Amino acid sequence: MTTRRSFFKIAGMGIAASAVPNLLSASEISAGKVKTPFSFNLGVASYTLRNFSTDVALDMTLRSGVKRIAFKSMHLPLEADKPAIDKAVALCKSKGITLYGAGVIYMKTKEQVDQAFEYAKMANLDMIIGVPNHELLEYVEGKVKEYDIKLAIHNHGPGDKLYPSAESAYVLIKNMDKRMGLCIDIGHTKRIGRNPEQDVKDFFDRVFDIHIKDVTKAEHDGQTCIIGRGVIDFPAFLNAVVKLGYKGTLALEYEAEKEDPLPGMMESFGYVKGILATM
Repeated sequence: MTTRRSFFKIAGMGIAASAVPNLLSASEISAGKVKTPFSFNLGVASYTLRNFSTDVALDMTLRSGVKRIAFKSMHLPLEADKPAIDKAVALCKSKGITLYGAGVIYMKTKEQVDQAFEYAKMANLDMIIGVPNHELLEYVEGKVKEYDIKLAIHNHGPGDKLYPSAESAYVLIKNMDKRMGLCIDIGHTKRIGRNPEQDVKDFFDRVFDIHIKDVTKAEHDGQTCIIGRGVIDFPAFLNAVVKLGYKGTLALEYEAEKEDPLPGMMESFGYVKGILATM
């Protein structure tokens, strides 16, 4: 496993890539070219910025060097009407940020399922990152077909009775509509003692979104930390994502330092972009 110190020694020009939104190779940097060599994008799960207004959260996302976001309800309330949703979407566009999804949205009743899909439709979202009760999955599948909006079920690790792992969701949806899929949270995956790299490989046909974070240990009480300072092998994980040809978003969900997350976000993205620049 590449250590943090050795990684920064070998990254070279790759570290320069961490200062810009696109993922550049050393040769492309030298040539002055701006190109994204991978099929996926980096983004932010806005729960990271839960203590900040929508406007400030978007500015902090840009300062982190990325231009994609999935809104949690504190940044776009589920009960928002069409004018409020239109205003939030326009704000994203004005800042050059793509609002690609919303979540995590919990769905415990049919009414909550209806609300989530109507909300996503009004915001013109590609995907809902959700946690529907098991007994509602067939109803959710019907909404997926009706609205043509993907559902990505989010795992929450040890202590989660519904979807502790990606596998616990996969076994329930694998024979459903192809738009029923997964948002794999690799931090929670690691905390439950599973290998994030292997889970993404095993369930890749339904992986729509990935929440990236690092954790202090592979146990129930592991805590979110800056990427590269925890126990997840990010060089191996990112190598797997690249080889699989993943086309979704790697969305940083940085749960630490909620009052001042920006330094940790920037360091985390820098570490990820540095690894990618060496590939």
